[in-house]
Amino acid sequence: MARSKMLVFSNPVAGQDTEFNEWYDTVHLDEVLAVPGVVAGERYGRVPAQLPGAGSAGQSYLAVYELDDDPDKVVQAFQERAASGKVGLSPALDLASLVVTVWRARE
Repeated sequence: MARSKMLVFSNPVAGQDTEFNEWYDTVHLDEVLAVPGVVAGERYGRVPAQLPGAGSAGQSYLAVYELDDDPDKVVQAFQERAASGKVGLSPALDLASLVVTVWRARE
C-alpha cells in the first residue's frame, strides 16, 4: 500500500504563540504519533519567501504526518482517540483556521 500524508495547517489564537507551540511540540505531536497507522510527524513554520505568482496560505504552521495504513482507518482511529480524550486540543489552537487534509501517493 502506498504511504499517505496527513497535512495539518494551523494557527495559534492571537497572542498565544508560545502556549500553542509548547502544547503542539510537547503534548500533541506525541498524541498524534500514538495513533495506529501514524508513523512519523514533523512541524514546519511558514517563511515569508514565496515563489512569484504564488498565493500565501492563511496558516502559520504545518504539521506533516506519514501514514502507513489505509487513510480511512487512520482517520477513524484519530477520531476515536479524540472522542475518548487521548488526543486533546489546546485552547491556544485557532479552530476556525484549522485545515486537515489527507493525501495518497499516486501510483
